[in-house]
Amino acid sequence: MKKILFVTTISGFLPQFELNDVKLVQKLGYEVHYASNFNIPIYAFDRKDLMDKGIILHHIEIRKSPFKFINNLSAIRQLVRIIDKEHINLIHCHNPMGAMAARFAAHISQTKPYVIYTAHGFHFYKGAPLLNWMLYYPAEKIAAHWSDVIVTINKEDYRRAKDKFRLKKDGYITQIHSVGIDREKFKSRPDLGVKKRRELNIPEDAFHIVTAAELNKNKNQTTVINAIAKCKYEDVYYSICGKGPEKANLKALIKEKKLAKRVRLLGYRTDIDEVLQTANVFAFPSKREGLGVAAVEALSSGVPLIVADNRGTREYSVNNFNSIVCSCENIDDFKNAIEKLHEDKDFLNKLRSNCRNSAKPFGTEETMNIMREVYKEADKKINERLTER
Repeated sequence: MKKILFVTTISGFLPQFELNDVKLVQKLGYEVHYASNFNIPIYAFDRKDLMDKGIILHHIEIRKSPFKFINNLSAIRQLVRIIDKEHINLIHCHNPMGAMAARFAAHISQTKPYVIYTAHGFHFYKGAPLLNWMLYYPAEKIAAHWSDVIVTINKEDYRRAKDKFRLKKDGYITQIHSVGIDREKFKSRPDLGVKKRRELNIPEDAFHIVTAAELNKNKNQTTVINAIAKCKYEDVYYSICGKGPEKANLKALIKEKKLAKRVRLLGYRTDIDEVLQTANVFAFPSKREGLGVAAVEALSSGVPLIVADNRGTREYSVNNFNSIVCSCENIDDFKNAIEKLHEDKDFLNKLRSNCRNSAKPFGTEETMNIMREVYKEADKKINERLTER
């Protein structure tokens, strides 16, 4: 049986975003292996559930930081052993360090598997810090030589990879619009919204803003909190879904601004589709995004956006059509957007009416159609190699 190895840095990444890909390769007859650091979940996942799905798990010492040299070198050695011992035919890797380690391991292995890399947003982009360009750009350019396919999720990354990267012989670059959202799951359900508001203790007539993202500096939830503190309306509530290293700082800011009753940290949620039903608006203030699946899920649910302008949000947010677009750290921009949508219900409803169609290109089936062809081409090349042997 042919075998595929998925590689990510964060162990919850595959169950959160890649199970549709798992189904595609299993239909092609592949045994699925998954290598990750299972001590760094970020996203909740059930190891038994993955194994019940026929996925074979391999723990590796990969770390997110490129400066964790010992751990990442260890991960490369572990990956080489997995590739050669299991005779892996195909690798699909994600996350910068996971993808770097996987591609180098594939390159130095005896097995030499076919390699697909999905870039969920390059760390170098227009306006990125100089350090990002100095560190990540040359590394990605080198690793492209070890890639058969690079899949990007936004136009800026696609154009840059197409223009600047050189892949293995017959390699190519393609783009998907997202990892694929379930548009049936993420749709408007007003009755559920009323019930869920009661559960979350959100007043029925409150203006409710929701954010779903890891609690880190890049996700920039502080800007929205500061905007609410300046807002002239006192019935604005803000629910932040997610966990991460900035939790203590966010709690301190909420306390400092005397917003404890209206701004809540809800932790990691498995019911985001239901929480979105309570939202008047979804805030997505990230400084950097490859795409931003949570925002697309909000659009699909009929919830307008207040977003920071970045290459990811430009893929789906259109100012005054389905969103209000702000400068990422401009507190007044976000304050004005909140007040505008709070007081102008006709404008809010206009944005709402455009949301769901905006999310249509990002649906699961659209993404799966592209990835199905990527895997079929990979399988064809793998079969040719096996025949030659």
